Order: sequence, then C-alpha cells, then structure tokens
Amino acid sequence: MRAPVSIVIPTLNAAEVLPATLGCLGEGLEAGLIRELILSDGGSTDGTPRLGEEAGAMVVSGPAGRGTQLRRGAEWAGGEWLLFLHADTCLGDGWSAALLDHLRDREEQAGYFRLGFRASGLAPRVVAGWANWRSRAFGLPYGDQGLLISRRLYDRVGGFPDIPLMEDVALAQKLGGRLVELDACAWTSAERYQRDGWLRRGGRNLVTLTRYLMGTDPERLRKSYEKGHDGRRSGG
Repeated sequence: MRAPVSIVIPTLNAAEVLPATLGCLGEGLEAGLIRELILSDGGSTDGTPRLGEEAGAMVVSGPAGRGTQLRRGAEWAGGEWLLFLHADTCLGDGWSAALLDHLRDREEQAGYFRLGFRASGLAPRVVAGWANWRSRAFGLPYGDQGLLISRRLYDRVGGFPDIPLMEDVALAQKLGGRLVELDACAWTSAERYQRDGWLRRGGRNLVTLTRYLMGTDPERLRKSYEKGHDGRRSGG
C-alpha cells in the first residue's frame, strides 16, 4: 500500500528558508505518510529547484503566483491526500500523529494547524492568537497554517483558484464548515512582521482580508498589497 499524502510547497527564491521546512518532514517519512514531495516553483533564481531535487522532490515550474502554483502542484500530485505548506513554515513535533488521526475518519473534512511564529515576545503570541481564533471562529485559516485535504474533497470543491492573492481564503470559503484544527503547530517565519512591524503588518493583512470579503478584485488587492510591502516572498 502506497503512502497516502502528497506534500505541495509553492516556492519562489526560497533557498534560505526551504531547508528548515524540508527538515521537519522527516517524522512523516518515518511514519510512512509521505508519498511524494512536490515543489511548485515560480521561476526561482537562487537555487531553490536544485535544493528540492537534492531532497528528492519533484520540481514543477511555471508562472509565479501562489494560487497558480498551488493549483499546478496539485495537478501533479498522486496521493489520496494533499498537504499544502508554505516554504517558510515548519511543522512542529507530533504533526505526523495529528495527520494520522485525521486520515482515519475525516475524508470529508480538511485540516489546518495552529499557527505559531518562530519569534519570542508578546507581539508574536498576540498575532498568532488572533489568527487561531479567526480560524476557529470563522473557518478562515491562512496558507501559513498549512492545509490537509483529501484529493476527493479538493476536486469536488474545485481546488485553489487561479488568483494572485487570497487563494487560501477563497478555498476555505468553498469548504464552508468542513475545516477542523489539527492537534499540532505550524511554525512560520516572523521575518516579514519583524521587518514591517507587527502592528503595521497585521493591520494591513486584516484590511486586505476585509476588502477581499467585501468583493474587491484579487488583482487590485495584489497591487495594493505589493505597494505596501517590498514584494519579497518565499512561496509564489
């Protein structure tokens, strides 16, 4: 019997952060969970594809854009389950047990991890706490919390939309109430928050989410978002 989970990671110049993300996947290999690892690359120029190939990943390349890259990676995946991760997100200890528990009887539900930041202090705890509350209360986890979903359910709801921003929220909306929190943590990089300021970055993210939910075109949101930040991304 083949391992059930295909892991899909969108990448764009992620060579600095990718090794840590790949390193945390070892316990999934030991548990016999991982069928394949797919890097969906958006045109990296820093050696990211080479890193992926050296780790045994399948690297598929094409236009940049996180929604586009996630969708492309899923098209190549052969597992009964799909686990989508950002390139700067490391899964915490015990994540494989949480996946196994979900796989046993929750084919009609998708799972996401609790969010944590690889940083100390009050601000990281507050921002992560808000994100975890939002996820539970409104069923709107972000992509840096990971997403575990059966191939059958993914295909039924139409998968990730081919949009440049808010693709994670769009898929969460399609899933409706079929999202549950997994009993493990996804530790994501705090670099962008530390660079931009925790309050400023968090506020802009909330404004972007609100505008999207009110119907603003994702392309307009992308332009506005990139105008407020320097545009550096580790995943599409």
